[in-house]
Amino acid sequence: MSNSSIYGLTYEQLKLWLMEHGEKRFRADQVWNWLYKKRISRFEDMNNVNQSTIDLLKENFVLHTMGEEIRQESKDGTIKFLFKLADGNVIETVLMRFNYGLSVCVTTQVGCNIGCSFCASGLLRKNRDLTSGEIVEQIMNVQKHLDERGEEDRVSHIVVMGIGEPLDNYKNLMDFLYIVNDDGGLNIGARHITVSTSGLAHKMYEFADEPIQVNLAISLHAPNNELRTKIMKINRAFPIEKLMKAVDYYLEKKNRRITYEYIMLHDVNDHKKEARELAKLISGHRHLAYVNLIPYNTVDEHIAYQRSSSENIQAFYETLKAEGIQCGVRWENGADIDAACGQLRSKQIKKEKAV
Repeated sequence: MSNSSIYGLTYEQLKLWLMEHGEKRFRADQVWNWLYKKRISRFEDMNNVNQSTIDLLKENFVLHTMGEEIRQESKDGTIKFLFKLADGNVIETVLMRFNYGLSVCVTTQVGCNIGCSFCASGLLRKNRDLTSGEIVEQIMNVQKHLDERGEEDRVSHIVVMGIGEPLDNYKNLMDFLYIVNDDGGLNIGARHITVSTSGLAHKMYEFADEPIQVNLAISLHAPNNELRTKIMKINRAFPIEKLMKAVDYYLEKKNRRITYEYIMLHDVNDHKKEARELAKLISGHRHLAYVNLIPYNTVDEHIAYQRSSSENIQAFYETLKAEGIQCGVRWENGADIDAACGQLRSKQIKKEKAV
């Protein structure tokens, strides 16, 4: 654990580590409180912790593993951060403002190997997984930014929908979820946290068995195998039949609504025909299904794809509603600041290579 992020430890892991190093159990409560309630910037700021414990923590952990490279602020209040990691890689994190609170979209991998043909995140292949500490630190950095503004704003929601496939970084994802959900720390409610997957069916079974009650979203984007395979390579490994079997297991275990993300691509997947197919696909559990229709953010490198027209989006929506499917249209946040996931990162890397 030498020189790793202290934010990577769950409360139980921190408590065990401290006790294994000769510290009393109560030290874990003190340290946890300083990390997540008071949000210190230096170990030395823990003024009710003895110096020997502070020295022990400094010898083995760090509080900062990334620095802010770029911050883009949108007219709608969205803020996109580009963070540089200790190894020089860069990742994106996004703060979004909604009427129900402040939501942060976190990244789980450096790059992405899922290979969705429309997505800016996949322009750069996966370099490595993020550690649990690096994922947690994204939340801490955003919260500290809010603290500095002095408006007493608090991160209230988390969406794990940034760069990478969360279920492909499973252990670090789960540690992250337990850390941010801990009621002695950030205390972000499980039902205020959503994890998105492109459809790693085998990991969905594991996820369904976890005791934490976070929300699940599935990036579906097409209602049949032929079309989904064209736009999402992952469908070759986990075709819709396998995916929906995992969905059945998840619903049996959790009895919680699943959100199906459906990006609207002009003249690709946005016809009434696909809407009716989609409704049929999820009709067996329509009471636990919600379809999120997402107007496409165009990406320079994917010129084959354009945003569906407002008319097609409305017709698709009305077709689903007529079939008894709960659905809505998600208009993007931060349209004036590289709104597509991975767009800012890709632009910055290209700029650095050109120098």
